[in-house]
Amino acid sequence: MSESPLIALIEDEEHLAQGLLFNLAAEGYRTHHESDGDAALAYLLAPPEKIAAIVLDCMLPGADGFIIARALRDAQCFTPILMLTARSRPEDILEGLEAGADDYLPKPFDLNILLVRIKSLLRRTAWQSTQSSVLSSRSAAEGSASVLPESPADTYTFNRRTIRFDALELIAPHRTTHLTVMEADLLRYLTDRAGHIVSRKALLEEVWHIREDTDTRAIDNFIVRLRRYIEDDPANPIHLTTVRGIGYRFLPNP
Repeated sequence: MSESPLIALIEDEEHLAQGLLFNLAAEGYRTHHESDGDAALAYLLAPPEKIAAIVLDCMLPGADGFIIARALRDAQCFTPILMLTARSRPEDILEGLEAGADDYLPKPFDLNILLVRIKSLLRRTAWQSTQSSVLSSRSAAEGSASVLPESPADTYTFNRRTIRFDALELIAPHRTTHLTVMEADLLRYLTDRAGHIVSRKALLEEVWHIREDTDTRAIDNFIVRLRRYIEDDPANPIHLTTVRGIGYRFLPNP
C-alpha cells in the first residue's frame, strides 16, 4: 500500500499552523511544517522525500513566500503551490501567481475550501503524471519521442512551438518549458481568442477570478514572463502584443 501524500505547510502563525496540521492529518495526509522562510526554502530545495503539495504563506520571517516560490521554480522544482495571503489586493495575488504559485487563497479562509483546493491540485498532478506515462509509452512503441496527444483540445501549435495543456509544457526548438497551472490557463484563454483584443479586466476576472472595478497593470509582469517562453525576441514581441490602454492580443501568425 502506497504512503499517503506529503503536504509541506509553510506558516509562521503557530495557532493557524497547528490547526491546519491537525486537519490535514485527519484527512489522511502526512505533513511537514516550517515556520521560518529561510529554513523552509532549504528544506523544500532538498527534501528527504517527495512532497505532493506545498501550502505556502506569503508573509514569513526570513525569505517570504514570493521569494520561496520563485526560488523553487528557478530550481526546476514544480511541486504544486497553494499560496496563502492576508493581502487580497489583485496586485498581491498576481505577484504570487507570477512567482510560480498554482493557486491562491486569501486569509481568512474556510478550512473546507483549503482542503478542496489541495485535493484539486493533487488530482491535477496525478492526471498529468498519467498522461505523461501514456505519452511516453506511445512514443516508445512508435519509435518517436515527439508524439503529441491526439486530442487537439490538449495542444496548440504555432511558430514551431507546441503548448501541451495536459502536461503543462511549452515545447519550443531546443527547449521545453514547464508551465504553472495559471500560466497554462492564461495561454489557453489567449489562444482560444487568437486575433482578438483581450482586456486586462477580462483576464483578471475570467482567468484568475479576481473581481475588481478597475484594471491593474500588475498583470503586465505576468505577460512579460510568458513572452520569454513564446517569443524569439521577448523585447520585441510579435505573438503576444500589447494594445495600449486596453490589454493584449495573441497572434499565432503575425
